[in-house]
Amino acid sequence: MQWLSSKRYSPSTIKTYSEALKSFLIFYREKQIAEITNEDVIIYNNEFILKNNLSASYQNQIVNALKLFFKTIQDKQIIIDTIHRPKRGKILPNVLSKEEIKLILTVLTNTKHKTMLSLIYACGLRRNELLQLTFEDIQADRKLLVIKQSKGKKDRIVPISDKIIEMLRDYYKEYSPKKWLFEGQRENTKYSDRSLEEVLKKSIRLAQINKPVSLHWLRHSYATHLLESGTDLRYIQELLGHSSSKTTEIYTHVSTKSIQNIKSPFDDL
Repeated sequence: MQWLSSKRYSPSTIKTYSEALKSFLIFYREKQIAEITNEDVIIYNNEFILKNNLSASYQNQIVNALKLFFKTIQDKQIIIDTIHRPKRGKILPNVLSKEEIKLILTVLTNTKHKTMLSLIYACGLRRNELLQLTFEDIQADRKLLVIKQSKGKKDRIVPISDKIIEMLRDYYKEYSPKKWLFEGQRENTKYSDRSLEEVLKKSIRLAQINKPVSLHWLRHSYATHLLESGTDLRYIQELLGHSSSKTTEIYTHVSTKSIQNIKSPFDDL
């Protein structure tokens, strides 16, 4: 954990990797670490991960954690090609229609709650990106929002509309936050992840939308709606902060603009 911290890994990655490593070392608690081989990793994969029906993502986390641990801390090379990585399933992102988004946002009467969810959708933000914002990150004169040190320690900028700027001004007049753009009940503290999730749950309930909507659905919807309005995929990649274009390309599979124009051969029967 100290090594990961020194390399500036995010707290969530440190927690994930250390817990994955702990699981593996407990499985081999009777064996000296220096004696662990590639074969032991394969046995762990078959006898623990697969037997307990653990997810493919957990299996990948284990592989990444072990690779780092043995290479950096133990100075011992684990040949990663011999460790079974699961084939990744092709899971499409969940997307809401513009009508559903509008409904989710209009049912909220609390200015802070409405502004938070509106900003996530309007700028395609991740949850933590929203909660890390300060008023200095809003460049109203240039109509830009600066997102600092996000996933992968990257900064990026995204456009914000006059409508959102006006909403933020109204919000500031009512709440006057001191440090963070969205603060909790105590002054100078960030709004909590859990409270933000509760805001979304409340809006979904009031909007009577029977879907297991998460905050990330708003980001997915932002990207898909941009694509459907004709925005180039390369720009969407930049706006979302994706390192690889392949990550962004998944939205082409959920965009309905082109699909809806395809005529079924059934109609010619």
